Amino acid sequence: MTYYMTTLFIQSVFIFLIGLIVGSFLNCVIYRLEKGKSFLKGRSFCPKCQHILSWQDLVPLLSFIVLRGKCRYCHKKISWQYPVVEIATGGLFLISYFLFLNHFLFLVFYWVIFSLLIVIFVYDLKHYIIPDKVVLPFGILVILGRAYEYLFNVFLLKRDLGISAVGLHWHWFFALATFIFFFLIWFFSKGRAMGFGDVKLIFPLMLILGWPFGLVGLFIAFIGGSVVGLALIAVGKKKMSSQVPFGPFLIGGAFVALFWGNMLWRWYLSIFNYG
Repeated sequence: MTYYMTTLFIQSVFIFLIGLIVGSFLNCVIYRLEKGKSFLKGRSFCPKCQHILSWQDLVPLLSFIVLRGKCRYCHKKISWQYPVVEIATGGLFLISYFLFLNHFLFLVFYWVIFSLLIVIFVYDLKHYIIPDKVVLPFGILVILGRAYEYLFNVFLLKRDLGISAVGLHWHWFFALATFIFFFLIWFFSKGRAMGFGDVKLIFPLMLILGWPFGLVGLFIAFIGGSVVGLALIAVGKKKMSSQVPFGPFLIGGAFVALFWGNMLWRWYLSIFNYG
C-alpha cells in the first residue's frame, strides 16, 4: 500500500507540473492573441516594461511566488491571471489523468481541448469575444475525435466500449439541436442576447458532453450566468443593457458536467422519481 501511494503521489505531482508548464504557455498564447503576435517565436517579456525575461522569471507558479507577484525589473504587479491559469491547467490535467488513465490517446485529446477551452475562457472573459483562431481548431479537433470514436467503436471493434452506437448518434443530434437553438437566439435578437462566438462554441462543446451531460452543462451555464449577471447589476458593476460574456459560463458548466455530470444527473433523476 505504501509503495502504491508513493507511486500515485509521484505521478500526481508529475502530471500537475506538466499542467503548470502548459498553463504558462497558454498565458503566452492569450497575451499574444491580444496583441496579434505569433506565440511560436520570440522570447517572453514583461507586458509592462517589455524587458526580456530570464529563465528564473519563467518558472511556472514558483516565479510568481518568489517575486511576490511583481516584475523583477520594473516592479509592477503581475496579473493574477498567470498563476490562476497555471493552477487551473494543472488541476484539469490531473483530474483528466485519473479519468483516462488507461486510454492514452483520449488523455492527450482531452489535454489539448482543455487547453483550448482555457484560452477561450480567459480571452472571452477579458475581451468579450471568442477568437476564431482558437474556437475553429477546437471545433475541428472535437469533430474528428468524435468521428474517430464512432468508427473505432462501431465499425472496427464492432462492440460496445461503454458508448453505444445509439448513444453516439444522440451525441451528434443533441449537439446539432443545441447549435440551432443558440443560432436562433443570436439571429432573432440580432446579437444582443448572445454573441456569434457562443454559437460557434456550442456545437463542439455539446458534442464533447453528449446527452444528457450536455443538458447538465447548459443548466449550470444559464443559472451561473444569470446569478452572476444579477449580482453585478445589484452591486452597480453592470446595467441591464450591459454585456456579460457567456462563453466562460458555458465552458465552466461543461467542465462540471464532464467531471461530475453523471452524479448530478442521477441526483436529478432521484428527485424526479422519488422526490
